[in-house]
Amino acid sequence: MRRAVAYAVGVLSCAAGGAVAQTAVPGYPAKSIKMIVPFPAGGPTDIVARLLGQKFSEAWGQQVVLDNRPGGGGVIAGQLAAKSPSDGYTIFLGGITTLVLSTYVHKNRPYDSQREFSPVSLTTMQPLLLMVHPALPVKTVKEYIALARARPGEINFGTSGPGGSGHLAGELFRGMTGVNIVHVPYRGQPPALNDLLAGQVQSLFGAPLAVVTHIRTGKIRALAVTGAKRSQAAPDVPTFAEAGMPGYDASTWNGILVPTGTTRAIIDRLHGEIVKILRAPATAERLAVDGSVAVASTPEEFATFINAEHAKWSKVVREANIRVE
Repeated sequence: MRRAVAYAVGVLSCAAGGAVAQTAVPGYPAKSIKMIVPFPAGGPTDIVARLLGQKFSEAWGQQVVLDNRPGGGGVIAGQLAAKSPSDGYTIFLGGITTLVLSTYVHKNRPYDSQREFSPVSLTTMQPLLLMVHPALPVKTVKEYIALARARPGEINFGTSGPGGSGHLAGELFRGMTGVNIVHVPYRGQPPALNDLLAGQVQSLFGAPLAVVTHIRTGKIRALAVTGAKRSQAAPDVPTFAEAGMPGYDASTWNGILVPTGTTRAIIDRLHGEIVKILRAPATAERLAVDGSVAVASTPEEFATFINAEHAKWSKVVREANIRVE
């Protein structure tokens, strides 16, 4: 995944220089646009969606209506988006779970993400944190591993749902360390975070968005962050490499897609606006505060990136034998 993160950051660097080409599409948009979001309100994906939706509305004078469809590890939202009209008035904030992981963990997924969506732009890269409740007597990744080895099957980790990015991050962690920690799936990160705060779950693999405030106040202890460098949102938290696991990386990401059949002119119009939004210093800074990296890619670069993620995660799912019925 480190190469994927480096690729995405490289795309941002390349996109940052030069003018944004704006494609005129007569009469578009002439009405409100629906953005389908695969996770509940208040979670990391929803925060990105609300920021993008607000900026779209300001630029185009048309409301962007968020349609949060949690459940099924993003499959419910993915199916709805894939079967929507390809007229540019339904866009999908997809990500690693809905576009890649669900391909391998769901036996009968009701849509084909590689055939039924056209990529528009990668929007954000989000590192994942390994977090624990302060009552757990560990302050480092090495201490967490040692405790888990001393108490096999007694330490649990919450995630946003079965087959999601947090779940796969936990499986990758288990595979690399050999520890026996127990997966506790939730329906989105907000309820998982609430139970971590309450001490109902001992640890959590999740995104920094909506979490950093609790880390700063000491209600949650972050042990390490994925990615090649520390997160601006939590600069005191070491990377996994710094914490003694240099080969571990499980960052997550989001991007805008449209149903296949949407015209290239509309894709280019959406892409141009997304790039403008993400290049704006205020947008990038707002995302960085919560631990996200703004990325602006071309549709073709986004497609290449998705293919690379398939190659990485299909192997992890296969080796961990993960299935969601």
